[in-house]
Amino acid sequence: MDLRLAAYAVCIEDERVLLVRHVPLVGEPNWSLPGGRVEHAEDPFDAVIREVAEETGLEAVVERLLGVDSRVVPAAERRLPGRPELQNVGIFYGVRITGGRLRSEPNGETGNPVWAPVPGVARVGRSSLVDIGLALARTVPPTGHVAPVPVGGLIRH
Repeated sequence: MDLRLAAYAVCIEDERVLLVRHVPLVGEPNWSLPGGRVEHAEDPFDAVIREVAEETGLEAVVERLLGVDSRVVPAAERRLPGRPELQNVGIFYGVRITGGRLRSEPNGETGNPVWAPVPGVARVGRSSLVDIGLALARTVPPTGHVAPVPVGGLIRH
């Protein structure tokens, strides 16, 4: 089994959420939250700020830890055939934008950062991470955990 530790930014302003277009090497593009892999010896708190800057051009500060999600992606559902199942441990932070200018990530897997109206998110193809992040921001559960988000239709791993 592969293991991935990642940090994700949930930034909601004026009923809009900051999303990025993830364009994988294999598979269909979808909308996701800014964020990604925590580098070796990097604190997830620092990783989420770095990822927001890299993927959107914006400067952010963490306002609160929202929660942690752990999910296993079966080998058959991985984008790259032949890979074992993947456990993705995602740490979700509520962030606030403090500066910068919205732009796409240069030479990256994400592009087209947008402020999307929260009610419209349910109608677009997206990563399950978006639904998890929005649920954590909306409910702020004391356990920092929300029910699993089913994958299928417009929602992908």
